[in-house]
Amino acid sequence: MKKEFKKLQLFAGTEFDSNAYCDFSSSAAKAVAGKDILLAIWSSDGAKILAISGQQGLTINRSADSIEITSKDTTGGWKSKIPGMKEWSIDNDGIYVAGDESHKILSEAFEAGDPVCVKVYNGKTKKGMFGGLATITDYPLEAPHDDAMTYNLTLEGMGALVDLTINPPASDTLPERAGA
Repeated sequence: MKKEFKKLQLFAGTEFDSNAYCDFSSSAAKAVAGKDILLAIWSSDGAKILAISGQQGLTINRSADSIEITSKDTTGGWKSKIPGMKEWSIDNDGIYVAGDESHKILSEAFEAGDPVCVKVYNGKTKKGMFGGLATITDYPLEAPHDDAMTYNLTLEGMGALVDLTINPPASDTLPERAGA
């Protein structure tokens, strides 16, 4: 037991040469690659979740209205504002994969005007990031003569976009092909 203690003492503080050149605590080492962040959609019955096939771009938009509260006695001539109602949307685009189940679900929901339940997740860490109920407001397909067929998707939130890193679900369900 004494030998083991000396061995631990000898190597204490030498991890990665005391982080002289391999500092895993730096922000760069903790950065998230965009390629790992994926959008998924639940089937209409909630039985399964599918990554949207062919994804290339993903933007999560969050904003709040601005309510002006300036009055004649506001100091220094500067306007004053407070946040109002919040909203969110997601823009997603990529290569259109004809016949893929995720695009069938999107098309059916768009045609019927039905809301969809979506989830943004990190395919590398296998953890959910955001989730919410949304309506599909834009779903064009583009088929140029000299390039691949593509899709663009705009989802507008119906209620809160839940931050799953703060409020994780009891069961963090991911698509079968959840890898990035």
